[in-house]
Amino acid sequence: MPEISNITIIGAGLMGHGISQIFASRGYPVTLMDLNHDLLSSALKNIRSNLAVMADNNIGTHSEIESVISRIKTTTDMVEAIVKADFVVEAVSENLDLKQKVFRELDSLSRHDTILATNTSVISITEIASKSKFRERIVGTHFWNPPYLIPLVEVVRGDNTSDETMDKAFSLLKSVGKHPVRVNRDVPGFVANRLQHALWREAISIVEKGIADAATVDECVKYGFGLRLPVLAPMENADMVGTDLTFAIHDYILKHLENSPAPSPLLKKMVEEGNLGFKSGRGFQEWPSEKAEESRKRLQKYLLGVIKEGDQL
Repeated sequence: MPEISNITIIGAGLMGHGISQIFASRGYPVTLMDLNHDLLSSALKNIRSNLAVMADNNIGTHSEIESVISRIKTTTDMVEAIVKADFVVEAVSENLDLKQKVFRELDSLSRHDTILATNTSVISITEIASKSKFRERIVGTHFWNPPYLIPLVEVVRGDNTSDETMDKAFSLLKSVGKHPVRVNRDVPGFVANRLQHALWREAISIVEKGIADAATVDECVKYGFGLRLPVLAPMENADMVGTDLTFAIHDYILKHLENSPAPSPLLKKMVEEGNLGFKSGRGFQEWPSEKAEESRKRLQKYLLGVIKEGDQL
């Protein structure tokens, strides 16, 4: 495979424009493709806004913004988007049929040495690649939202992904300042989402069973074990306290934890009643627009602080 010089992003939505920003900020020419003209226009506005906020927080400068934007070309034409591409990231809706269709098209139109990556957060890489011919160059690259602020990218091996594809994707992501990790088996949810939703399942179960309300559950995480997670994650913590103590705790507690393979009936009821969280103003808690916006800004401020601290280390 040749050196990677040109990047293409398919899909200009929430993740696509943020991923474009990552590569353009590191000097790569980027082609951002979407069938929706308005979405492409919004994407550039969002990138410019993101860069301004980062500059306000001393991450980059305002003088660099237009230079970054100038490296992003937009198009609604798939052929134009991938004719020069060395590395393509698909960031369309989380729908297997749609992704298979996109990859079948990418597979037939791109050079055979172009790496094709999917940003799916849970769908099997092997299934996404199943309708394509050159499956060895298809790989998962799961960015986290917002992708320009969260370092982690899971590099996921499908059943047919070659070692060279894995290595190239890993090296590229590391070179643009991300924190790539290798996921060696293609399982639903990969690593991080399996961990995240195991926690969410138990959290929702606690509320459903009346053990504590939603706000209390969040407080237990924010002011308890959540404080140490960034520097002491589960496996290191288990070794620190001792595998013997970990075994003893699990021998007692695991049988009492939620183990349902189906979504919570409480969660299902909330969705059916239209209580969708921030977007409807009510979910597990009440979310008037001001409170929801405050939450978003608090997260952004925290992540910007993490990025700044990382730059200083």
